[in-house]
Amino acid sequence: MSEAIMGRKCLFPWCKSSNGFHMFPRDAARARLWLRAVGWPSTTDTSKLYVCSKHFSRESFENWRMVDFGLVDYQCKLRLAIDAVPSPEDFSILSEASTSSACIQLPLSRDVSCQTDPLETHTVGTQLSLKTLLPHFRSEGVQANVSCKDFGVGMSNADHLGLSSTPVKRPRLDLDEQLEDDALEHSSLEEALKGQDSTSLDSSLKSADSSTPTHNSKKFIVYESCIMELFNVCPVCTRACDVRTQRLGTFLSVKQWCPRCTFTRHWNSQPVIGSVPSGNLHLSAAVYLSGASFIQIEKVFKAMKLQLFRYETFQRHARAFIEPAVIHHWKATQDVNLQSLSQEEKVIVGGDMRADSPAHSAKYGSYATMDLRTNTVVDIQLVQSNEVGGSCHMEKEGLKRSLALLESRGVNLDCIVTDRHPQVQKFLRERNITHYYDVWHMAKGISKKLEAISKQKDCEKLKKWMKSIISHIYWTAASSTSEPQRIAKWTTILNHVRDVHTHEDPLYPKCEHVIRKTTDKSKWLQADTLAFYKLEKLLTKKRTLKDVAKLSPHHQTSSLEAFRAVILRFAPKNVVFPFIGRLCRLYLAAMHYNENADRPQAETEEGVPLFKISFPKSRKEECRVKPQKTQPTFGYVADTMDLIFEKVFVNPVPYTDALLAIPVPEDLSP
Repeated sequence: MSEAIMGRKCLFPWCKSSNGFHMFPRDAARARLWLRAVGWPSTTDTSKLYVCSKHFSRESFENWRMVDFGLVDYQCKLRLAIDAVPSPEDFSILSEASTSSACIQLPLSRDVSCQTDPLETHTVGTQLSLKTLLPHFRSEGVQANVSCKDFGVGMSNADHLGLSSTPVKRPRLDLDEQLEDDALEHSSLEEALKGQDSTSLDSSLKSADSSTPTHNSKKFIVYESCIMELFNVCPVCTRACDVRTQRLGTFLSVKQWCPRCTFTRHWNSQPVIGSVPSGNLHLSAAVYLSGASFIQIEKVFKAMKLQLFRYETFQRHARAFIEPAVIHHWKATQDVNLQSLSQEEKVIVGGDMRADSPAHSAKYGSYATMDLRTNTVVDIQLVQSNEVGGSCHMEKEGLKRSLALLESRGVNLDCIVTDRHPQVQKFLRERNITHYYDVWHMAKGISKKLEAISKQKDCEKLKKWMKSIISHIYWTAASSTSEPQRIAKWTTILNHVRDVHTHEDPLYPKCEHVIRKTTDKSKWLQADTLAFYKLEKLLTKKRTLKDVAKLSPHHQTSSLEAFRAVILRFAPKNVVFPFIGRLCRLYLAAMHYNENADRPQAETEEGVPLFKISFPKSRKEECRVKPQKTQPTFGYVADTMDLIFEKVFVNPVPYTDALLAIPVPEDLSP
């Protein structure tokens, strides 16, 4: 057995090591074998020759596994085997087990009668993760390494179970997929899973940056059998261990104890912040912020046998952390929008209410106010029916609250565009606020009435004129500058359907289109027919003319209708939410819409704009071509997630106080 000598020079002149030396054997036959291996003459005097540990392969040492697992530090020795032979090639057990190329510092002497070395640790790279064998460690180390990797023990878990240690070749589909892990971006999955030694795997599988926040680190689906492969066998003595597990939702804790060498290890599948597993809170926040349903997510998890916490835990996370963060984030973005609007001279806003159920049985009514110039939702008011004495009064109350907020922030209104709700008309008239009607709402009402008339006897010709009449509504609103001019242009449709294109009203005496002669006289209506009589009665009613005079000449509420479609994703009408829960989902819908409403049109790599075909319900059995927009972004989700983990969880008091300050109406039924 060789002895370790300090302060000697290695026999290899190119070796720069200055410690960890082994003297030549006293046995002459073994000394000649060493000399022959390194290429020196057999007559060389070996009394002053030494070889450092760098020139021995790992198999040359009896306790190389102890080094490989970081259980040997600078105070411990490497024991050479009886048949160990140096080599001029740089095997370097230290470079295989450590991230540096320096040799281990060995002590001046050792007790040769000692059977085992003391189990002390050393900061060297191992096949296990950093600090895995210590009481406190990072879980990313275990999850980042492939489960089939050779841990360097005498008997692998596969051998212990009687299975082949050769990894099964992955299907071609897995091999063709590009790895997303930055540590393996230059090597394929096939190379990582084949017969590589531990050195190449350790160099390619790097642990995540410790500066990365916990909720931003990557996560993986890990099977229970793959996790147990890491703990069934003791990494020190390679014997079977006693393994106990505890689960809390998606969190798994594993305790390993070896009855032979008393080795112990405690591993957690995810960090624990305070007393809450970060993965559980992160999943709850991801489900809530993305507008998904926990019930549906639970079904997916059950189908895949993924472990999940209960719905009560999700509700507790929402009340304590998620909803306070959503409200705070919305208020912060709303303040920025209102500050920008207060600096403009005149602002054109649109308003519309969405009820959570049809007819007059709605419990909630959400009134949205939008800046029509920038297509931005600036305010949302949630009204419960028992606050105002019935669901028919919710729209007026929502508008009043929104206008009060805009006035308190110094926003100067030019006009407001809404539908033709009677209570809203009266309220804005009393407030002396310029009020315009949305053209789409009026066109929708007239088209329904025209369709009903066209189904009557002797009125079938009206069906051919429906599109023209609806187009005439939009043209009247867009081309007129005053209320009398809108009425004059609107009533000319009665002359136009009779092939008369000159009119008595001086505000619009003649049609602007090119007059063409037609040989088909059947398409024109006659003044003495039932169809023309009912059409004239519908289009010249007192209320119809009054509404035409107030059609919006510039902006419409179509953007608000698009926003209502976004709300369906976050707060469906067929799902019952509590007041704060529905309010937070409305805020999330508004943040999603504001971030993605004005996305540009998608293009190919050559710069060709992309289009898509849609089949809107308003155009029965017809399709239309629409520009295809780029993929939506979810920056508000990332910002809210950072707020939850970095601020709300650390000090939830100011955020929960803001949530508690929101007045919650009493339930409809006690």
